[in-house]
Amino acid sequence: MRSLEELLRLKKNLRVIGFDDAPFNKEKDVPVNIAGVICSNTRFEGLLWGEVIRDGMDANEVLVKLLKGSKFYEQVNAVFIDGIAFGGFNIIDLPRLSDDLNRPCIAVMRQYPDMLAIDKALMNLADYSQRKQHLINAGKIYHYHTGYYQVSGCDPSTAAQVFEQVTDRGYVPEALRLAHLIGAAIMTGESSNRA
Repeated sequence: MRSLEELLRLKKNLRVIGFDDAPFNKEKDVPVNIAGVICSNTRFEGLLWGEVIRDGMDANEVLVKLLKGSKFYEQVNAVFIDGIAFGGFNIIDLPRLSDDLNRPCIAVMRQYPDMLAIDKALMNLADYSQRKQHLINAGKIYHYHTGYYQVSGCDPSTAAQVFEQVTDRGYVPEALRLAHLIGAAIMTGESSNRA
């Protein structure tokens, strides 16, 4: 597979997947649905649907299984994630996810995270040290237009170029925007207005 840098240089379409969690029940240890939308640049091409446990430790394994087990895996050039955790504090180990998928992985955030508040909340959960290590592993937080991101598997400047190519409307890559809208619609009966 060609690198992102080469695809960008050649002005090729990029196929990306955006994963976001759907609205979920706040009870402990309940399933949280995950929508994964595949786009070619900004055009919708496919959907994956799975679930993780709220505040669990299975997010990495679920994302790897969903994508690698799909017909889309060989076509996807990069993986976008809405934030660094699903279903509360089911925190993704970003470098491990990138290694396991053999793809650049980019966590996108609308606001700069309050790391002190997050750390305080994590202290109430089992496996605090492992969850904290996942946050550390995600690395530096970079600013991009109206949001922030962390990246593993490619240079941050390359990730910023990918943002430009796969974002149509709004402030996030189209795959993430659609994953958010679809997840909300399936779980609540209508899409939300914030994506």
